[in-house]
Amino acid sequence: MAKILFVEDDLDLSQRVIERLKAEKHVVEHAATGGEGATKLDYGTFDLIIIDWNLPDTPGVQLCKQFRAKGGKTPVLMLTGKTKLEDKEEGLDSGADDYLTKPCEIRELLARIRALLRRQATFTGDVLKVGHLTLDIVSHKVTLAGNDIALQPREFALLEFFMRYPDQPFSVDALQQRLWSTDSESSQEAVYTCITKLRKKLGAHGVESPIRTAYGVGYKLSSET
Repeated sequence: MAKILFVEDDLDLSQRVIERLKAEKHVVEHAATGGEGATKLDYGTFDLIIIDWNLPDTPGVQLCKQFRAKGGKTPVLMLTGKTKLEDKEEGLDSGADDYLTKPCEIRELLARIRALLRRQATFTGDVLKVGHLTLDIVSHKVTLAGNDIALQPREFALLEFFMRYPDQPFSVDALQQRLWSTDSESSQEAVYTCITKLRKKLGAHGVESPIRTAYGVGYKLSSET
């Protein structure tokens, strides 16, 4: 599961891509203009950014340059109808990590997205294991000390995030920003509820839940399970 920003003014293409990304359990935010995309980048946290070159206000390459100039490290995929070599050079030189020309098959776009996510250290492999806790990203199967744990999609996403950063505490605000869309109607109470349910399920088989309170900070997943 990744949080992805898709900056694209073609609403039909956006809808089709977003549907496929959500089917793969990703959280997706959409911006139809460069200005809207810049605002989301200023206030949101993402694992991947997809930017169209020909936006109605700010060119995608300019948005990418601005993001990099502010210290943004998130992988960027430039999506454009420009096919000339010099355009590709300009796109990559602006800070993009990959460049895909339109029209393109959505399957290829999804493959490029998976490849970019795999390059990040926190997205290595399909199975995460912390102590006696195992999470299979592909089959969505979770086991703790040999017991199968049935989780709802949001609970699974929360556990996956914790397992990618074991022993690292996160505030409720950080978890809300990372796992919920900024334009959703979620609240801190929704985060607390999800954490409570997850802890209860992980502690339902006589094993102490690895989700621990980090006093003064928030919550973390303990590797000592």
